[in-house]
Amino acid sequence: MTVDEGGFRAMDVVRAGGVAVSGALAVVGALHGVWAVTPWPLRTPEEFADAVVGAGEGVPPAAACLGVAGLLGAASYLVAAEAGVVPAVGPARMRRAGVRAVSAVMLARGVGGLTLFGTVVERSERFRRLDRRYYSPLCLALGAGAAAVGWRGSAATNC
Repeated sequence: MTVDEGGFRAMDVVRAGGVAVSGALAVVGALHGVWAVTPWPLRTPEEFADAVVGAGEGVPPAAACLGVAGLLGAASYLVAAEAGVVPAVGPARMRRAGVRAVSAVMLARGVGGLTLFGTVVERSERFRRLDRRYYSPLCLALGAGAAAVGWRGSAATNC
């Protein structure tokens, strides 16, 4: 492993990024699980639809919320395992492919939110404002962080 001029090993940076990305994915996944039973932190299902979904009249079906929560939980594990934070299960190639898929999905959501919502896909003004400020930038950051973990062993990073 190489040490740069600041004394940091590249793998330590990847590990720290993996912890941050994995933790954020786990928190967002838990929030989606909460939404299976309540619109918290918003007061009403209608307020939730306006701020979080941008359309409709309430919280999505519980099965959809739990499905997304499960996918985010799996994404959190994949990133943490590939970063060496938790014990890894299964073939390394599959984990790395999974992390790269997580990266691609998060980057697509981030870019898609910025380009599609309000133009091609109609959403409420409140949702579009929140998406531009928080949702899409968070997805872009998580996608970039997952990419750093997923490609850490490639020639591009020399790790």
